[in-house]
Amino acid sequence: RGLFNLNVYEIPQGTGSGFIWDKKGRIVTNYHVISDANRLEVTLADHSTWKAVLVGAAPDRDIAVLQISAPKNDLFPIIIGESDNLLVGQKVFAIGNPFGLDQTLTTGVVSALGREIKSVTGRTISGVIQTDAAINPGNSGGPLLDSAGRLIGVNTAIYSPSGGSSGIGFAVPVHEVNAVVPQLIRHGRLIRPGLGISLAPKRLADEFGLAGVPVLKVQPGSTAAKAGLRGVRQVQGGMILGDCILAVDGKKVHDSNELRDLLEQHEVGDTVILTILRNGKEQQLTVALEAME
Repeated sequence: RGLFNLNVYEIPQGTGSGFIWDKKGRIVTNYHVISDANRLEVTLADHSTWKAVLVGAAPDRDIAVLQISAPKNDLFPIIIGESDNLLVGQKVFAIGNPFGLDQTLTTGVVSALGREIKSVTGRTISGVIQTDAAINPGNSGGPLLDSAGRLIGVNTAIYSPSGGSSGIGFAVPVHEVNAVVPQLIRHGRLIRPGLGISLAPKRLADEFGLAGVPVLKVQPGSTAAKAGLRGVRQVQGGMILGDCILAVDGKKVHDSNELRDLLEQHEVGDTVILTILRNGKEQQLTVALEAME
C-alpha cells in the first residue's frame, strides 16, 4: 500500500469487538469480523469466554448478530442513543479491542456526517459517521458512544496508508443498526423491499448509451410484472431492449446500487413511482414493493 494511497482498511478477520444487544445474549459486531469463521467465541468484560453462534448477518451493511448462552445477570445491554441529531464537533468515545488490548477507550469528536463507505460486498453504506477517535485493528464492531455513554454507531473502518489509526475512522450510524438488527434476530437476514426484476449489467447501458438501469428480466407474478414493467425480449436474430429505469420518485438512478439504495429507503408494501424509458419515450409506472431475498 503506497504512502499516499488512502484506502479504507478493514480490521483483519480473527479479532474484533462487539457489544451486548439484549439480555438474551445477542451480540452485535461487524460482518467482516466473523465472515468465513469456523469457530466463534465472545469474551465478556469479566474475561469469561463463551462459544457463540451466528444468528444472522447483513453483509451489505457490515452488521452481524451472534448469540451466547451467558447468564442474564452477566449481561449488560448497551443503551441505545440516536444518530439523526448528531453534530460535527460533538464528543464521542470508541471502545474496543485494538491489537488485542481489550476494553480500550479512545476519545474524539464527530469529524463529519453523511459519509459513504463500501461494504465487503461493494454496496454503499450511507450516512456514515466520521470520527477522529483512534480506531485500530481490533476495534471493528465495537461501539461508538456519545458523552452519555449511549450507542450512536458501530466502528467499522478507517482510512489509513499504514493500517493503523490516522485520525479518520468511520462508524455505521445507530439508526441503521436499529433497522437491521431486529430483522437479523427475527429472520436471520434482511428482508429487502424490491421489484421482482433482474437488472442488466452496466456495460449494456453504456453500450446503448442509456442513462439509467436497464431491466433484464421481470419475474412472472411479481409486482413489477403486474405494473407492466418489461424486460429484454429475445427475437429471431437478436433481442429487443426492455424498459430502462431512469428514476425512483423523481430521484435519478445511474446504476443498480443507486436503485437498490433508493428502494431500501422504503418498506415492503410501499408504492414507488418509476420513471422509465420505453421505445425512446419516458413514462411513469406505479409499482408496489415486495419482499426480496
